[in-house]
Amino acid sequence: MEKVRKLSLGKQILIGIIVGLVIGIVSPKSAEMISPLGAVFLRLLKMLIVPLVFFSITSGVCKMGDVKQLRTVGLRFVLYIIITSGLSAVVGILAGFIIRPGTGTTEFLNTAEVVESVPYSFIDNVVSWVPDNVVQAMATANMLQIIFFAIFLGVALLSLGEKVKPMISLIDQGSDVMLKITEFVMAFSPIGIASLMATMITTISGSTMKEVLEFIITDNICALIILFVFYPLVIKVFAKVNPVTFMKKITEPMLVAVSTTSSAATLPVSIRTAEEKLGLPENIYGFTLPLGNTCGMNGFALFIGLCCIFASNLYGFDITFGRIAQFVFLGIILSIGAAGVKGAGIVMSTVLLEALGMPLSLIPILAAIWPTIDPAHTTLNNVSDLVGTAVVAKQLGKMDMEVFNNAV
Repeated sequence: MEKVRKLSLGKQILIGIIVGLVIGIVSPKSAEMISPLGAVFLRLLKMLIVPLVFFSITSGVCKMGDVKQLRTVGLRFVLYIIITSGLSAVVGILAGFIIRPGTGTTEFLNTAEVVESVPYSFIDNVVSWVPDNVVQAMATANMLQIIFFAIFLGVALLSLGEKVKPMISLIDQGSDVMLKITEFVMAFSPIGIASLMATMITTISGSTMKEVLEFIITDNICALIILFVFYPLVIKVFAKVNPVTFMKKITEPMLVAVSTTSSAATLPVSIRTAEEKLGLPENIYGFTLPLGNTCGMNGFALFIGLCCIFASNLYGFDITFGRIAQFVFLGIILSIGAAGVKGAGIVMSTVLLEALGMPLSLIPILAAIWPTIDPAHTTLNNVSDLVGTAVVAKQLGKMDMEVFNNAV
């Protein structure tokens, strides 16, 4: 048992998934007996959602620095994060429309959990994002309204600067506390996920497994397209440097990202690569890379776009223009506001389904497939930061082309 505790959370979750699968196959009665553990885990995730999103997004906006300073390096890089996150979500959505994962089955869902589709008009959809009562929005876990208010509050605090430094500090401390609570909840996740998997395996069908495999393959192919087509195109058009040379020079951080699935572990390698191989100045990469490490999560934005279509197909929701706008918005905001802790993808997937008004019965499947899509997501996140930093530095005339052309 002590050896299991010393394993990384990802490995513990993997063990939990395997144990849950075995229990579900061998003893459906045992799966039923331990099902309350899964229910508790889902309740803990739901408990986290409102305060975690509120504090993390507000704190993230406040950390962008002084409003005036954002007009040069900061504004350019923040716009880059927003645009590329939105485009990554769009890639996922388009792939979802083409491949249509989730249309082949709804068998693993309980009929009582299926939420009836409600027709959306674009104007009504957008208007509904604006809260008329923030307390009520929090009480009912209306995530879009909470996200809107958190952004509004963050911008206001950022504009006031030193006057509200104690409040900004309080928000930051609140974010730290929620991240610590998230760590506690995720420490229970191997047990909770084992219970959910055991319950799920007693009802899942072969057709559902086919749809899940389709989702995994589609997600990874989309990641490869963004990595080897979209990013080189951005480098070529906006930084006007050789994209092949650029991709060769960032091989090391790419390998670290794909092998560790940790943006934090990749950051030091990215910083060294930015200075020694790309010729980027410290006063730019010192700001953009740490910010991108926290907020620039194109891989997760891609997942959100694809997952929205996947979940809509599974639950029978109509995909209207208003819904698509909502998917892109969530792709941008949730990827920027994703908590920087292990297991954040599972937590934010819960936030996503809650924001869409969908049941959480998809969570154990997403938890099970996360190790198969996380390496590609982490790689996209870190390469995006380097691409954005290079674009900003080159446009400001601060990229050392001698270093870029000569460094090995």
